[in-house]
Amino acid sequence: MRTVEESGRSVEEAVAQALRKLAASESEVNIEILEEGSRGLLGILGGRPARVRVTLKDSPAEKARQFLESVVASLGIEATVSAVAGDDGIQVNVEGEDVGPLIGRRGHSLDAWQYLTALVANKGSHESVRVFLDVAGYRERRAATLERLARRTAARVKARRRSVALEPMPAAERRVIHLALQDDPDVVTGSEGREPYRRVVVSPRGRESSIKDAKEEKE
Repeated sequence: MRTVEESGRSVEEAVAQALRKLAASESEVNIEILEEGSRGLLGILGGRPARVRVTLKDSPAEKARQFLESVVASLGIEATVSAVAGDDGIQVNVEGEDVGPLIGRRGHSLDAWQYLTALVANKGSHESVRVFLDVAGYRERRAATLERLARRTAARVKARRRSVALEPMPAAERRVIHLALQDDPDVVTGSEGREPYRRVVVSPRGRESSIKDAKEEKE
């Protein structure tokens, strides 16, 4: 139940009863006063109770889910959308057939939808929450592909003793490369260039190329 109507001897009493039914605090609801109420003659005759309508506000996770559902519907895609709030943020998942338009080439559309979903989820909120969007498990599959690429690149660097620059990637994908090789004793990774052309460079340890530190992408 997301909306309740309650009555009481005063507006405050009616609101308190509604909040108990919704198991919510006043900051989590919208309150509409339907009747101010009156005590009547001598506080006994002709009095009317106060009436209120109290509605739960949409949470950031619910706003994210509703937004993605509208996107899916507008694109004519048959899919289900779920959104779960956790300690790290909101995980939004879309599962269905023919979801390619939501992913785009190498996940570029997916990143754009994630950004827009975060804007919608955080609209009107005092504290910003992170939003993670995945479609049909794409990010997990992409991460596995990038980890394999990282290992192959490290092997090339060790064999040739020369730095190798990968193609430009979004920050989240560069981070996968950095983390995959951070414990390799023979190579070191860094990043160079400006967005959206920033790329990872893998170098032999001790013979690093003149690249900027990528610490912020590993954190």
